[in-house]
Amino acid sequence: MKAAASPRIFRNFINGEWVAPKGSKTHENRNPANTDEIIGEFPLSTAADVEQAIAAARAAYAKWRLVPAPKRSEILFRAAELLIKRKEEFSRDMTREMGKVLAEARGDVQEAIDMTYYMAGEGRRLFGQTTPSELPNKFAMSVRQPIGVCGMITPWNFPMAIPSWKMMPALICGNTVVLKPAEDTPLSSYHLVETLVEAGLPPGVVNLVGGDGPDAGAPLAQHKDVPVVSFTGSTSTGRIIAEICAPSFKHCSLEMGGKNIILVMDDANLDLAIDGAIWGGFGTTGQRCTAASRLGVHKTVYKEFVARLVERAQKLKIGNGLDPTVDMGPAISEQQLSTVMSYVEVGKQESAKLLTGGHRLTSGEYAKGWFHEPTVFGDCDPQMRIAQEEIFGPVVSVIPIDSLEQGIEVANGVPYGLSASIYTRNVNRAFTAIQDLFTGIVYVNAPTIGAETHLPFGGTKQTGNGHREAAVAAIEFFSEWKSVYIDYSDKLQRAQIDNN
Repeated sequence: MKAAASPRIFRNFINGEWVAPKGSKTHENRNPANTDEIIGEFPLSTAADVEQAIAAARAAYAKWRLVPAPKRSEILFRAAELLIKRKEEFSRDMTREMGKVLAEARGDVQEAIDMTYYMAGEGRRLFGQTTPSELPNKFAMSVRQPIGVCGMITPWNFPMAIPSWKMMPALICGNTVVLKPAEDTPLSSYHLVETLVEAGLPPGVVNLVGGDGPDAGAPLAQHKDVPVVSFTGSTSTGRIIAEICAPSFKHCSLEMGGKNIILVMDDANLDLAIDGAIWGGFGTTGQRCTAASRLGVHKTVYKEFVARLVERAQKLKIGNGLDPTVDMGPAISEQQLSTVMSYVEVGKQESAKLLTGGHRLTSGEYAKGWFHEPTVFGDCDPQMRIAQEEIFGPVVSVIPIDSLEQGIEVANGVPYGLSASIYTRNVNRAFTAIQDLFTGIVYVNAPTIGAETHLPFGGTKQTGNGHREAAVAAIEFFSEWKSVYIDYSDKLQRAQIDNN
């Protein structure tokens, strides 16, 4: 019998070279649809590895910040072109390591392509302002300046898109990067870094260290030579990151949880609303911060909507995301699957009505993966834990509502404020919802997922700390303003004094 091939051993990327971690610990990256398949062994780095990466980034910053932004953009443009050529390869690897169906993995890689092209274009548009001075023979303007080494800690659910949201704006502004990807899905970040290097990124400008939060993420966020920290993950971990960054006043961007709602009004196109609810609730197995885990449905259409929703959920095909006929893949890990299962029990204890699903799938093709049925709870009270807390799995809570006003109250009555949606044919209702929903993103007649790279991404309340990712908003975070005054009068002029 032919022996199984040994898994590929991956290393850290520091100062332009793939280097072994200083410790001996590694992490097996397994396919969540078939845990017998090992994608590779990745380093579990220590503070010493992080220190080495930060030193490389700090040294590279001295030169990189002086490279003209249009020249930096040329490198990003070449990287985007390379990502297009390798989209299918990278997408298949992403499905193998993360579990999302192949069409969604392609979308993840496409987000990285879009963001890389977008930020490449911004290399010729890092605009400041010029303004008239209040004094004669004096010129006034503002310019952007880079900040330094940026520490980036990214999650497993969008393993190429989210690193690109952070890295590309940081790089185009002239910063250098140390990236710590999630230990569950490091391969996609490796692909992204390899692509940037092949496109011509100088040594030390981007560095990658594998590992977990306490041993690699925390040292990165704490380091005195890292003035910028960008984190995407849970609210509990984000709070720790904020506390780490506060004493030294680091730039800190936190993109955290969501408990998003779709409001379905009595005049909604129900066919469209059900399509949106299925995609919003069960796309990426519900493992999106923008997932539609709540549905507020008007009582006059509630019975019909719920019956049709349950019927559609029961028809979803679950399995390996590489199978083109599969609609929903596995949970990312045994730990995440256990979390989902525990919330199903919470819903039962809270007397929510379990309408479909609620079980782990274990037989046949599911035996070696982390699969869970699409699950719908009906007749939920908006204060139930399953309607308040982020589950991050294929569990949807349906809440009956009497009116738009009640729906908005329910929508806003959670600790998070990332995304919300309303299905209605009434333009007045639509604009009222846009005005009154206190979220960072609002959709009309579309689900709560599907943000585009040229608009800001982020949320309110415990979803974030006020910063936004993507678009020009990301450039605001990764750069500092410098106001410049040039006096060519050849005499002392005092602003606010000599102009009266």
